[in-house]
Amino acid sequence: MNYQVYTPSRELQVFVKCFWTLEADSKEEPSRQRVLPDGCMEMIFHYGDLYKQYFEDGSFVVQPRSFIFGQITRYIEIEPTGASGIVSARFHPEGLSPFLKIPVSALENKAVSMGDLFGGKGHDLEKEILSATGNLQRIKIIEQFLLSLLADPGTADTITKNCVDAIFRSQGQIAVADLAGKMNINRRNIERKFAATVGMSPKQLSKAVRLQAALKMLQENNFSSLTSLAYDNGYYDQAHFIKDFKEFTGLSPKSFFAGNLRFATLFASAE
Repeated sequence: MNYQVYTPSRELQVFVKCFWTLEADSKEEPSRQRVLPDGCMEMIFHYGDLYKQYFEDGSFVVQPRSFIFGQITRYIEIEPTGASGIVSARFHPEGLSPFLKIPVSALENKAVSMGDLFGGKGHDLEKEILSATGNLQRIKIIEQFLLSLLADPGTADTITKNCVDAIFRSQGQIAVADLAGKMNINRRNIERKFAATVGMSPKQLSKAVRLQAALKMLQENNFSSLTSLAYDNGYYDQAHFIKDFKEFTGLSPKSFFAGNLRFATLFASAE
């Protein structure tokens, strides 16, 4: 499996956290795996074989060739159908909104095709990506497309961005009331801004960021017990940690660790 992370151009860094690519043949791929909420939305292009996305009732759909995946508020399960070839733009939590003409909330837990979102421009972009000769070229094409959608690169919502940055700096351990005080903004206004541009409430984003911090400690074996892991990540106690963990993953930490940790943390580790 070859997973690479790329830094966006200077003009896009306020919106795009990174670009990443994944290539693997069918023998290297993990089978059905869980991907967890981390607060970021993705613009994904499959130039390799497509992926299945499973639902809780056991049914599945095959994901589009190119799509945007909105905020996920609970785990999703995916499975490759063959050899993977993926290039993706990973947006900051508030970074996708300036490129869309619909609320980001309309994308929650959905993979919406580029054609449905951008019409002919989306279809043309997909064709360019599929005909490109390498991932650096694919990333350049995506960047040109994104820049063409920005009437003004200064359209970033700085208040929301500052709030999001504070949540990440605290690893999800800042209370919404403290966040409002720190930013000198009414709590209700923060909630409205997050609903419009992030697609998650500040509390939801904090829970996702805190979970990812705990997963990183699990991955690095940087804990002595579940109780210490819980306290280090701002949970009241071990029971609180396990409750939140099951809410996002559908499994206990022990069960999840057995087969899902590597894949779940792979994409979240991109900076």
